[in-house]
Amino acid sequence: MIAVQSTPQVPNPLTVPSNAPEHCPGTESELAGKAAACEGCANQEICASDTPKGPDPSLPFIKQRMETVKRKILVLSGKGGVGKSTFTAQLGWAFAADESIQTGIMDVDICGPSIPTILGIASEQVHSSSSGWSPVYVQDNLGVMSVGFMLPSSNDAVMWRGPKKNGLISQFLKDVDWGELDYLVVDTPPGTSDEHLSIVQFLKESGIDGAVLITTPQEVALQDVHREIDFCKKVGIRILGIVENMSGFVCPSCKNESQIFKPTTGGAKRLAEETGIELLGSVPLDPRIGKSADYGVSFLDEYPDSPATTAYLNIIDRIKEVLGD
Repeated sequence: MIAVQSTPQVPNPLTVPSNAPEHCPGTESELAGKAAACEGCANQEICASDTPKGPDPSLPFIKQRMETVKRKILVLSGKGGVGKSTFTAQLGWAFAADESIQTGIMDVDICGPSIPTILGIASEQVHSSSSGWSPVYVQDNLGVMSVGFMLPSSNDAVMWRGPKKNGLISQFLKDVDWGELDYLVVDTPPGTSDEHLSIVQFLKESGIDGAVLITTPQEVALQDVHREIDFCKKVGIRILGIVENMSGFVCPSCKNESQIFKPTTGGAKRLAEETGIELLGSVPLDPRIGKSADYGVSFLDEYPDSPATTAYLNIIDRIKEVLGD
């Protein structure tokens, strides 16, 4: 007789506490507080008891802090290296170009915080006051929070498991004095892992206005965007649209455009048609975008005549239209 091992129950990610250990079965599981992964967890006694499980105690504080934030936008990508953080920075700069608009950027790419470098504030540090942590300001109406400000050196690796990442994201939401914001743009790491689940859980009551999905034309990147779309559907995040980065190469001299990453399967345009999701636009590859990111300056301001700048601004205008702004 062959013994068949039963398939372990997959936990609902939204029921996993932010300080839970790896492989937490979830608070609503029959194995809550009893599984091997629960040994040593601070929540073990509570989960194992018959007392009804309450919500995460940080949620009311997050909701209160987020009451002064009008729009919360996630920037997502299935694949790394597709220009997601660069797009986040340009989006923030474009919003803040209007001095009447207060903008915040929250970098939750815990293990790869590149936003401080792209925005030219990598040497800054976080300061605290009676009202909480103060964001680092690029300009008067553009504040930023990132783990990059907290590292002793930019070369230091962040080697954290899920619970510690979740705890920091919770602090970014409830302990940072964001003030009155028109837009809070959240830069996420590639994939659909701890950081993404934490954002969804923590902003469940406050609400997320939508997500922008970033891709490049190659099939290998598009496959991961399919998974990102599935993630958004499962957790109930509205998809504002898709942006195709590096859709062609713009020569800085003659301004002509040629294909570097060929869309062998139709690129983001075909993906948008197949999924019914709007293609917000395509941004050509301009080598000066990378140069601007390295020097921490706004590409939109430095190179207003570039076709990439025109594409960025058209996409950002469309995002505002989709949001009703």
